[in-house]
Amino acid sequence: MNRVDYLRISLIDRCNFRCQYCMPEGADIDYVLQQDLLTQAELSTLLREVFIPVGFTRFRLTGGEPLIRPGVVDIVREIAQFPETQDLSMTTNAFLLEGLAQDLYSAGLRRINISLDSLEPETFDKIVGNRGRSRWQQVWAGIQTAYQVGFNPLKLNVVVIPGVNDHEVLNLAALSLDREWHIRFIEFMPIGNDDLFNHKGWVSSEDLRRQIRDRWGLTTSQVQGNGPADVFQIPGAKGTLGFISQMSECFCDRCNRMRLSADGWLRPCLLNEDGQLDLKTGLRSGVPTSQLREQVSDLLSLKPEINYKQRESGTAGTYSRTMSQIGG
Repeated sequence: MNRVDYLRISLIDRCNFRCQYCMPEGADIDYVLQQDLLTQAELSTLLREVFIPVGFTRFRLTGGEPLIRPGVVDIVREIAQFPETQDLSMTTNAFLLEGLAQDLYSAGLRRINISLDSLEPETFDKIVGNRGRSRWQQVWAGIQTAYQVGFNPLKLNVVVIPGVNDHEVLNLAALSLDREWHIRFIEFMPIGNDDLFNHKGWVSSEDLRRQIRDRWGLTTSQVQGNGPADVFQIPGAKGTLGFISQMSECFCDRCNRMRLSADGWLRPCLLNEDGQLDLKTGLRSGVPTSQLREQVSDLLSLKPEINYKQRESGTAGTYSRTMSQIGG
């Protein structure tokens, strides 16, 4: 059984973008009310008394967009100071990062993943659902500031959508040539926006690698991450190229993570809705953390059977959320 020690923590389900692959256009999202979000104290209690004791040592803060969560720097500082924390990272769209990068770094955050699906402002704004002033420049400024502050290497996440941004694969891959940046290409999944997926489909990682291989060559990187990405490198490049191939290659046997939603639901698999635990309700109703810890421990033992391969057994209608609400 693969060791599960990595918890993705959604700090808030709201986002200042409406990315096409994350939520349908015009969708009426039932966002979590503020009083139903896990408080910082509740999150701290769950980490100290439930998750860390059962073996979780690596944490990623997600959303929605985590940088719009009030007190995000304080949350980072507290988790970074836990002696058991071996790794703390964040995924963000970088729109607010320029003004927060230094504070986050000073609070103890060292790794950051940034969603950057296009280098073309018009395409970028189309993907993120922006109809006003272009947001690309502010995102790019956030990326540059994070790099200057010390977030090195940076990881840039690219969801490849046929007919939208797949023509930019080589330009995005080229960002790894002279910077220690890790570009990660992610296959478009049928979650968050089924209509767009059914209309556009997806591009396999091997097709992307073939393009890059034909242009520069491509070798397997000596630096492999702890997640599901297969990591390669253009010969002589400073950075790397990762490929997350959840559509063309099931990697359930390598899965090492669970997901905690902003309102306290623990989800063992991204694409299967079985086995979820409502930890917030238990915590607020006075269930001892020792009992919650036992429930999480039991779920860990069941996780191999609650995965993408078994997704057809997933419950329907009890936790159907967009990608932004799940936390990615």
